[in-house]
Amino acid sequence: MPNAAFQIGTTTISPGARASVALPVSALPDHTPVDLRVEVVNGRRTGPTMFVSAAVHGDEVIGVEIVRRLLRAPQLDKLRGTLLVVPIVNSFGFLARSRYLPDRRDLNRCFPGSSAGSLGSRLAHIFLNEVVLRCDYGIDLHSAAIHRTNLPQIRVTPGDSTTARMARAFGAPVILTSPLRDGSLRGEAAERGTPVLLYEAGEGLRFDEFAVRAGVAGILRVMRDQGMIAAKGISRARSPSLVCRSSQWLRAPSGGLLRTFRAEGDVVAEGDVLAAVSDPAGGTESELLAPKPGILIGRAVLPVVNEGDAVFHLAELSPKADEDTVDALTAQLEADPLFDEDEII
Repeated sequence: MPNAAFQIGTTTISPGARASVALPVSALPDHTPVDLRVEVVNGRRTGPTMFVSAAVHGDEVIGVEIVRRLLRAPQLDKLRGTLLVVPIVNSFGFLARSRYLPDRRDLNRCFPGSSAGSLGSRLAHIFLNEVVLRCDYGIDLHSAAIHRTNLPQIRVTPGDSTTARMARAFGAPVILTSPLRDGSLRGEAAERGTPVLLYEAGEGLRFDEFAVRAGVAGILRVMRDQGMIAAKGISRARSPSLVCRSSQWLRAPSGGLLRTFRAEGDVVAEGDVLAAVSDPAGGTESELLAPKPGILIGRAVLPVVNEGDAVFHLAELSPKADEDTVDALTAQLEADPLFDEDEII
């Protein structure tokens, strides 16, 4: 069935066409305009409408690279439905290399926003109403904060069958149930009937090739599962994701120099030594032990810590979890052809 024209802002995109649309947001103090840039791919045939967004937090640049590669995927040439891609939601933070807005607000706590509120509230209002609520579902891309890194993982709402199916199709190494938070994009969208999958991977202000490729492959798998693109050329995850129903941060037992012995993706047993913290002269040393079995889904990368700093994010595994699952998924991503072979990061 032929698709319809799609209108956003003052621009109308015909079936089978692409357009880059600038939605005015505000202006910098020197009156340089700031827009919310939306890349629209409108398929020739009817199908779902989906959004993919990155850099809600301005320092989470890994999502920007994921959507750059996504927009070059040849599968989009025969798209069914409409894809809305926002490479940078928080341009203010992106330009400043900061997680936050200029007034130090977290944009992901500003939803649903208001047309007459703070800068964050106005940006949240535009993004929610012009993009998110016009879609059947979406994928929001994030990374760890600066000086930390995350194993590629999907966050889903407990009891939500739609995001659970999307997460299984995505095929990230780990699926973690995560409650909705007041003021978040995911929470507000869910309340309005638009399920949103949250992808976490990599480190703030850094690229990570494994995390980027896992993100691109996962988005294409979700689009295939929803009937937006053909299955040709898109491989299924060879191993099912590990489903984790709880997690906890393990913290530095003392201040000093941190030496980590395990990495994100490692499956550990209770009592395993994960790291050690020493004073600069080497006179004292404290070990950080795994309090229970699980998989490490995040860790600190800065070797200088204060007592109580978060060092490892440990997720509890189901009884049937297999240590080889993460290695199998890693091997698959390394074996798959690059989506952007002329540029290896």
